[in-house]
Amino acid sequence: MARPTLEVADILNAHGDAYERADAGHLSRGQLKVMWAIRSCRTAVLGGHVARCADCTHVEVAYNSCRNRHCPKCQGAAARDWLAARQAELLPVPYYHLVFTLPAVIGAIALQNKAAVYDLLFRASAETMATIAADPKHLGARIGITAVLHTWGSALTHHPHIHAVVPGGGLSPDGSRWIAGRARFFLPVRVLSRLFRRLFLDGLRALHATGRLAFFGDLASLADTRAFEAMLAPLRRAEWVVYAKRLFAGPAAVLAYLSRYTHRVAISNSRLLAMDDRGVTFRWKDYRARAKASGNGWIKAMTLPADEFIRRFLLHVLPDGFHRIRHYGLFASAVRAANIDRIRALLGAETQSTQPASSAEQGEADERPRCRCCGGPMIIIETFARGSLPRIWSAEPIRIDSS
Repeated sequence: MARPTLEVADILNAHGDAYERADAGHLSRGQLKVMWAIRSCRTAVLGGHVARCADCTHVEVAYNSCRNRHCPKCQGAAARDWLAARQAELLPVPYYHLVFTLPAVIGAIALQNKAAVYDLLFRASAETMATIAADPKHLGARIGITAVLHTWGSALTHHPHIHAVVPGGGLSPDGSRWIAGRARFFLPVRVLSRLFRRLFLDGLRALHATGRLAFFGDLASLADTRAFEAMLAPLRRAEWVVYAKRLFAGPAAVLAYLSRYTHRVAISNSRLLAMDDRGVTFRWKDYRARAKASGNGWIKAMTLPADEFIRRFLLHVLPDGFHRIRHYGLFASAVRAANIDRIRALLGAETQSTQPASSAEQGEADERPRCRCCGGPMIIIETFARGSLPRIWSAEPIRIDSS
């Protein structure tokens, strides 16, 4: 794949130092680490290797990836690895995509308390789905949930929400049978929305009561319990956004669909259009204008000053160690394998097994890099450490692989 003409790394290289000086003391260690990783990704800073074609002796230098989960260049490979690991967990049933979104005022609190509020968002949305699904009036079954946290809107604004993919059915309470959901309907959105609202607000009050929320700047007054309760009051009457739809393409396509969410970052390099004296220009989707726009008229270009672009990008850096992909119910890690085997047996599906060693080895061989000149296999002939350059150079020009 060709290298995009503009990358987030280019913007950080051009403006990152000035941004760090201007915001000295206000950037977290995690944000500084992400900036360094993206700027260093696939450069000599991280070391790399030299490969030679076994057929035509063409030589290429490839630099190591940073593997940071916020790096736009590293997430494609991570998504493919995750997708391969999940293949054996697919069930031959319909799947549903649900989205749970926080109101804007809660989003502001979440930005100052990322670990606590994002964790609550996961727990409240998962408990909502599990509770409604267990109700005999709706499904009467135990379900499996894969949930992914996104914190951004298309314009890089802070917009925390959970994407969840759920099989259309579940195990009966005693585990003796599979209970399928309705063909075109999983769980009632209005009921989900109201329970989600109650569970989240009750959880937020508990965090406040136990001193686990901090408030700064314009939110400082919310440290007072009465001010905090006054802020919550209208939210208890407002309609919270929960979205649900059935995914029709079949289980394998559903998994590929989910993998696009699991490893997405705040903005991909492919959305960047230009960097100039005006700032950074990128594509964004104006969902409010979608209904009225003709064709792709709702896909627009936005230009932000470089420092504002970097500020918005760094809003979405997650706390160290925070898991943005989580599994609940039947898919909880400790019981997932056993539950999937049980469901497959009940559905009469053959349990998927891993490939034989010979096939796996053949697959690995087929995935080895190929020569850009003749298509022959590339063989690594040297590795070099961080901050170093390769010792071996070809007499011919060496292609630097930064794709």
